[in-house]
Amino acid sequence: MNFQAVLFDCDGVLVDSEAITCGVLRDMFEEQGWRMTLTECMQRFVGHTVKSQRALIEANTGVPLTDEWLQQFFERRNVQLEQRISAIDGVHDAVQHLSDQCDGRIAVASGADRYKVEMMLRKVGLHDFFAGRIFSGHEMPRSKPYPDVYLAAAAHLQVDPVQCLVIEDTPVGIAAGVAAGAAVWAYAQPPAAHEPLMQAGAKRVFTSMATLRLS
Repeated sequence: MNFQAVLFDCDGVLVDSEAITCGVLRDMFEEQGWRMTLTECMQRFVGHTVKSQRALIEANTGVPLTDEWLQQFFERRNVQLEQRISAIDGVHDAVQHLSDQCDGRIAVASGADRYKVEMMLRKVGLHDFFAGRIFSGHEMPRSKPYPDVYLAAAAHLQVDPVQCLVIEDTPVGIAAGVAAGAAVWAYAQPPAAHEPLMQAGAKRVFTSMATLRLS
């Protein structure tokens, strides 16, 4: 179909941030006695907010998940992201192409907090593409897998969600896009498995931003 707008997730789609964030999370869990590999941490937490996994965290650490601990996590995470964040390979050209194709009707709809999203986009030179069209799940009644952040982005662009293409990389995010009524294409960095993304509702899985084209 002819999409009228493209809505991008941020982490793992625009910026290569998930291993950095989960590395900090893993280290902080280890300080509380819960040990796991980075791969295990990513399998458990990528696509989810930390707060949404409160029961799992408290069951494995044996201590309450406090606001103070979350604030420390955000601070340590931000330091690492500011030092190490990079763009997904080829994403600048892909975003430029899709912006041209949709007459600028593109937006970021992330489950992350606004500070993190805007800081990362500035660091990698993508912020100007999305200025004024950045939406955070932290500012919505419900975060992903609920559709709220995608519905808000589509409404701002004045485009029916059914006419929007969502670009995601996790089953949780794909579920949010599908629930919004949009078509979802999933980006999978090799060697990520495609099957869970398709099972979540992705219409297409692609492995290179160079192939992200509407036509």
